[in-house]
Amino acid sequence: MPLSRSARPLSILSLSALAVAASLALAPAAHATEKAPRIITITGEGEVTAAPDIAYVDMGVVSEGKTAGEALAANTAAMEKVFEGLGKAGIDKKDMQTSNFSVYPVYEQVRPDDNRPHTPKIGGYTVQNQLTVKVRDLDNLGAILDRVVSLGSNQLSGVRFAIDDPKPLMNEARQAAVKDALDKAKLYAGAAGVAVGEILSISESGASMPQPYYAKDMMMAVRAEGAPVPMAAGEQTVSANVTLVIRIN
Repeated sequence: MPLSRSARPLSILSLSALAVAASLALAPAAHATEKAPRIITITGEGEVTAAPDIAYVDMGVVSEGKTAGEALAANTAAMEKVFEGLGKAGIDKKDMQTSNFSVYPVYEQVRPDDNRPHTPKIGGYTVQNQLTVKVRDLDNLGAILDRVVSLGSNQLSGVRFAIDDPKPLMNEARQAAVKDALDKAKLYAGAAGVAVGEILSISESGASMPQPYYAKDMMMAVRAEGAPVPMAAGEQTVSANVTLVIRIN
């Protein structure tokens, strides 16, 4: 007996439902046969040390006067000599930057009369002009400090030694960190009686750029014999940390 038209769509839907049900039933079984890879997670560290090649000097001029104009005029004259001296010492204008400029009154203490309230009196003004200088020739650093002090800079608040371009050193530290991690992985794998396989992932878990080194207790006076101020740049360290996930066989 031939099937009616209304029965055919029902048969097709039933077969489709059975196919979907069969595929869903087989999916967990297929996943169950897949084994998670055996892995080892290891971290490595790398360090590179290098001598600083630049220095930042914080210097300036502090001037006083009875009036703000008088103090400003004295400060301007002194700073012009400092700028001129830095230029003659080979410091480019792009390596000189004003970091602070201020004008403020200096108050005098007035004795109270008959214990009555009193207002402090302005006795003069102070002008402060601070400059940050980038010195690229460290061999000439001591002579530059002597020069600016002799030309009128009466404020030297610190010297910061740094590495101008730390990226190549950072890349060396990263390479050393990966090598360190691989050496550790081989050591652990050998002790466990297995062999390392392919690297599944690499992630940087930390990096340390060199921080400026501050030289304190600077000599403020020019030596009588004209010898440059002695300075020691020392060394700076660049470090990197990586984490490797490696398959073990």
